[in-house]
Amino acid sequence: MSEDEDKRRATVHDVAREAGVSLATVDRVLNGRPGVRPVTAHKVEAAIAALDFRRDLSASLLARSRDLNVHFFIPDGSNEFMENLGTAIRRRFRAAKAERLKIATTQLKALDSGALAMHLDALTKKSCDCAVIVATDDPSVAHAVDAATRRGITVMTLVSDLPNSQRRLFIGIDNVAAGRTAASMMGRFCPHGGKVGVIVGSLGLRDHFERLEGFLAVMTAEFPSLTVVGPLEGHDDRIETEELAAEMLRHYGDLVGLYNLGAGNAGLMAALEGSGRAGRVRVIAHELTDPTRLGLLTGVIDVVLDQNPDGEIRSAIAAARALSQHGGLGFDPEPIEIGIFLRDNLR
Repeated sequence: MSEDEDKRRATVHDVAREAGVSLATVDRVLNGRPGVRPVTAHKVEAAIAALDFRRDLSASLLARSRDLNVHFFIPDGSNEFMENLGTAIRRRFRAAKAERLKIATTQLKALDSGALAMHLDALTKKSCDCAVIVATDDPSVAHAVDAATRRGITVMTLVSDLPNSQRRLFIGIDNVAAGRTAASMMGRFCPHGGKVGVIVGSLGLRDHFERLEGFLAVMTAEFPSLTVVGPLEGHDDRIETEELAAEMLRHYGDLVGLYNLGAGNAGLMAALEGSGRAGRVRVIAHELTDPTRLGLLTGVIDVVLDQNPDGEIRSAIAAARALSQHGGLGFDPEPIEIGIFLRDNLR
């Protein structure tokens, strides 16, 4: 933005004048506080849109009487992608302190819906303004999200969504599109037909379910000469994934492809190398981690679809700031693009 454009930026005074209300009323609407009639709130929102009013969130946070508390809940275990998410959160700690943000992280046992629900139920508005969760698609978690929302805590889902709840936003890729992309590439890699094995982490994770949905839709419609085997659940565990992949490779001599839409890729690679078929079975995996990077470099994995953990954490924090200040009015979360990596464009 140029200096002249910055000088012309609308202020809260302009919004109040345009809407014909007081500054106090504009402040209530921006901060989501009660005491404003719906018709009046609509006038303020219309004025904000007409004037293209954008609040300086950094200055607003600095003016708060206390820090903004954002709490991340992510799975622990051997999931390399979740480790990368944790690293991305830690990178934000120093900058967050300067912006009156307090970031906390709790690691929970992977796929443990009860533990996640229990931790959400323990949150209070005083201790947490925004909870960011990697959600399992389970009624107990949805109930805990709804209860936290009623207590005034903003809840966002990260990586895997929970749309049948009162969560405020989802931060992540379009997982159906990711599955469709995997199928489109697999079909072209295997033009002569055969069997394609599919391993998921858990169908209780909505992101995995949606990837599978997209994958099957394209395979059925566009590549009828390929037969899908599975899905089998490896629970994002390296050892379980290795055992499942090894069994598929032993049982199906005409297995031409493997699609792992969850984690555990180190186990998948070990199974391929142990079978002697590494490099001859086309493999598509998710998330650019140390194991999948090695798989690309050695030719064991053909393609990795990545969702950029650093970008997701930046987007989640930006959303938490916006939602805490004015209920997200006019806020459009940064889209998370699907990265496609082969050995040739490995960064």
